[in-house]
Amino acid sequence: MDKQQIIDTVNEFLIEEFEADAADIVGGANMHEALDLDSLDYVDLVVLIDENFGFKTTSEDFQTISTFDDFYAFIDAKLKG
Repeated sequence: MDKQQIIDTVNEFLIEEFEADAADIVGGANMHEALDLDSLDYVDLVVLIDENFGFKTTSEDFQTISTFDDFYAFIDAKLKG
């Protein structure tokens, strides 16, 4: 899966699951603020990553992720693993 496919897949499930506006999902934007995430939302993200990309994460993995670009890079690195 290339970087653009990762971005497309992530953006699709973020828009669907979190009812996000596509215009708010910008690479350098703060993911937490743009999506108004709470602790339960991170649990949902863990499930969505497993369903869409086939690997397990924990909510602690998100401590180093602040922007959407960080999130895409995290997934890319895990897939290349």
